[in-house]
Amino acid sequence: MKISSPITLKGSHASLVPLEMAHHDALCDAVRDGELWKLWYTTIPSPEGMAKEIERRLGLQKIGSMNPFCVLDSKGKPVGMTTYMNIDEHNRRVEIGSTWYRKSAQRTAINTECKLMLLTHAFETLGCIAVEFRTHW
Repeated sequence: MKISSPITLKGSHASLVPLEMAHHDALCDAVRDGELWKLWYTTIPSPEGMAKEIERRLGLQKIGSMNPFCVLDSKGKPVGMTTYMNIDEHNRRVEIGSTWYRKSAQRTAINTECKLMLLTHAFETLGCIAVEFRTHW
C-alpha cells in the first residue's frame, strides 16, 4: 500500500476518512466555528477558499505527495482536516500536518486519537521508518 492511498481509520472519538469535495459545506461550517482563517499564526482556509484548498490537497494526493483526510467526530460530523504530507515513499518517511479543527473540537480527545491512528498506521501498516510532525507554516 502506498502512503498516499486513500484509507479510512476509525477510533472511538474520531474517524479519518479520505477527503473529498463532498465535505466542502461541512468543512466551511467547521472553519466558521472560531473564524479559524483569521488566526495570524497558522494557514487555515476561509469558507470562500475551502474548495480551492480541498482541490489543492487532492491534487497533491494524485502526484503522491499527500494523503488528505477529513476528520469526523464520533457522530460522523466533519470537524477538520489533517494529512500525511511531504511523502517520501523511497525512504519510507512522512510528515503529519496541515491539521486544523473547529474551535469546539479543539482540546478534546479528537486530536490525540487522530495522531495516534496516523502514527500507528504509518509505522505498523505502511512500514514507515520516520514520521515527523509539521507544526508550523
